[in-house]
Amino acid sequence: MKRLLILLLVITVIMAFSVETLVVSSRLWTPPTEKEFILNEIIKPFEEMYNVKVVFQTMDDETMLKQVKVQKETGKITTDVIIAYATKMPEWVENGLVVDLTPYVSKWTDRHFSKGFDSMTVFNGKRYFLPVGADVYLTLINKKALQYKPADVDVQNLTWEQLAEWANLVAQGEGEGKFAVTGVPMKSLIYQIGAISLSYGGHWPNLDNPGAVAAWYLIYKMKDAFSPAVKTYDDTRPPMKREETWMTVAHCARVGEVYKSNPTQFIIAPAPKGPAGIGSIAGTSGLAIVNGTKHFDLALKFLEYMTRPDIMVKSHKGTGGFIPPVDEAIKYLGNDEQDEVIKNAIKVMNQGVLSYIAPIWKDWGQVKLVYDELFKKMILEEGKLDVDMLELYQLQIDAQRK
Repeated sequence: MKRLLILLLVITVIMAFSVETLVVSSRLWTPPTEKEFILNEIIKPFEEMYNVKVVFQTMDDETMLKQVKVQKETGKITTDVIIAYATKMPEWVENGLVVDLTPYVSKWTDRHFSKGFDSMTVFNGKRYFLPVGADVYLTLINKKALQYKPADVDVQNLTWEQLAEWANLVAQGEGEGKFAVTGVPMKSLIYQIGAISLSYGGHWPNLDNPGAVAAWYLIYKMKDAFSPAVKTYDDTRPPMKREETWMTVAHCARVGEVYKSNPTQFIIAPAPKGPAGIGSIAGTSGLAIVNGTKHFDLALKFLEYMTRPDIMVKSHKGTGGFIPPVDEAIKYLGNDEQDEVIKNAIKVMNQGVLSYIAPIWKDWGQVKLVYDELFKKMILEEGKLDVDMLELYQLQIDAQRK
């Protein structure tokens, strides 16, 4: 009996060490609450389904890319799957770091990746990435602002002019601005202003066109509507949650997180529209398999699992309200708070004037800084619209084109 117990113990130890492990590095779902949900509600069932272990680690795009480059150079590939942002995908492909998934994904007939987001993940007719965690911009209003809303304004059908007027009325009534954008450099301001520019027919991110000038004129008219602490905001979620600010137009998953924290206090709606329609920047992350992985079959199973329509909806709802970029996922939406976030985002995706971050930039961060500096100098400090300044900064944008 004793020998049998020892034998069973030895077998158990061997089995424990023989469990296949998949290492996934991701720039998506980095906030602690999002990561916890993915680990417990999405990855854990996958581990149990295939009797494997998944090491899910989050890091920024640049760190992840450098890490896998070093692994390739040393011949020691330890990362199996990556989730990168659209602007970085070309570099992964150009360096031969990811696998051409075309022959495998073409067999998955139960899902079709949404056009637009899908086009960002295919290079030279070959599919290297599977879109996941797509996003557009939505409007978020604290109900405290309703007391200042003009009578003829429909929150679900807002124009930028109406939102600007409303935000100014709030500022006048409260003695300070209550509108939130990210004033800390290198965050999301370029996308927030880009949504306005597209609504006016602008060619984003360029500044030397009528639509862009119209967008900056609107921002100028709102100069007193921004929160006094706007320069300190690297994210619009905290000031909206603590009700320091009452209004914003932001990333759908970030809007969804605030809305979920207190759904009776907030109203969500599509991004406002202008003469050209509902403008929004749209982006996506993408799943890919690292070239040289020793766990290719398991990695492929992971990608198949993560892009199943029902899993897409579950993972995207549970992390704030990203758009699940699979057409078949829509039928799995219900009517709770996070479903409403995604439905509004899908409305923007389907009806909006969208712009995707094209892979044509030497350093996208430098382009973002142009918008940050213009907002700081022209709006917050000088409080005026300066077309000559816009033209001057356009030269900096031009210098970043490949």
